[in-house]
Amino acid sequence: MTLTSGRYIGLEYDRMIVLFSMHDGAREIPCAISTSAMDYLERGPQARPEQREAQFTRLRDRIEARAASKYRASELEGNPRGIVLRGIDFRT
Repeated sequence: MTLTSGRYIGLEYDRMIVLFSMHDGAREIPCAISTSAMDYLERGPQARPEQREAQFTRLRDRIEARAASKYRASELEGNPRGIVLRGIDFRT
């Protein structure tokens, strides 16, 4: 099944990750992306904490496309099982 957009959950400042979700049908899949990965994607200065939601929104298509490819490849981790994106996931 194809993943679809879920919801933006928020910034976890202590872990420097942005939490979001995607859906596989009715099942919600927990996802996270490091803030350094988002900064890498924009190739600009590091975003401030209050800018992270807007940054995620700008990058959402690219983030969700990579999350979907990791899901198809069964690259899930953590408990509960979910998708974690890091800068290396976007390097080609």
